[in-house]
Amino acid sequence: MSHGAPAFSIVVPVYNEVESLDELLLSVDSAMPRGQDYEIVFVDDGSTDGSFQKLKTLAESRPGIRLFSFRRNLGKSAALTCGFQHAAGRWIVTLDADLQDDPQNIAMMHQHLEREDLDLVNGWRKSRRDSLLKVISSKIFNVLVIRTLFGVPFHDLNSGLKLYRAEVAGALMLYGGMHRFIPLILSDMGYRVAEVPVSHCERKYGRSKYSGLKMLSASPDLLTTFFLMKYMGRPLHFFGRIGLTLFGIGFIALCYLTYLWLVSTPIGSRPLLSLGVLLVLIGGQIVLTGLLADLILKIHSDARREFPMRYASKPRSPGSADG
Repeated sequence: MSHGAPAFSIVVPVYNEVESLDELLLSVDSAMPRGQDYEIVFVDDGSTDGSFQKLKTLAESRPGIRLFSFRRNLGKSAALTCGFQHAAGRWIVTLDADLQDDPQNIAMMHQHLEREDLDLVNGWRKSRRDSLLKVISSKIFNVLVIRTLFGVPFHDLNSGLKLYRAEVAGALMLYGGMHRFIPLILSDMGYRVAEVPVSHCERKYGRSKYSGLKMLSASPDLLTTFFLMKYMGRPLHFFGRIGLTLFGIGFIALCYLTYLWLVSTPIGSRPLLSLGVLLVLIGGQIVLTGLLADLILKIHSDARREFPMRYASKPRSPGSADG
């Protein structure tokens, strides 16, 4: 590997995977083309099983390995963000440290990215080597939930094996469980995203860090992603629909009770009266929340107006000739 900027940066988040690290390093080395410059960026996510000590030994024993370690477990989004911030390559590859992502797919993914002029190639674990519960929950999550909410044809959002252009990875702002939705986020930002089938391996060591009930654990992050993608620029549309619906139901209920009162029917002890008043108050508060969110967004957007650009011309110097 040369001393200049590498062509590839392999970003690997690590959390309690000490048994697999030697084999992972060998598999990455064997997969990268001979003569190709690359670096491996390990991000230790607060491991407690000796992974940090093992990674430190590997980093000291050979060039091309860079190591960053958190003092405590912060999650995969934080680990990926750290890796993206420190990666020096023109292309960034991410893969998990559990040996289930096969580095032999990297060359094929890079060819596909260059041939189709893409910004992100996402690995699709078409023949997935996991437990039946995880496979079924993943299919339900990707096919039913993701396609229903977002209308995109992705098959495998949460694959650890991805290939980015460096500037695309640098544009991501990940937190919480947002790493699960990277293809959705980048696609919504206007980047060109595609997925290709990749080989998937069985887990050799340790236990999976992901529960088979992915839909339950990912639900809060899914709602956050849905709101940010669909209503980030118009929060009143989101809150207004909910608030006006509740307000309308409560208003109709109160109108009905008003009619009963006018025809001399007692309404003071009816539960519908309390429900109607509650719905009107809650609906109005939700609409007001959306209005305040719209005003805050407008203040910030007026102060700093930014748009995602495909191309931006540089300013011409004074006196430069046309053409």
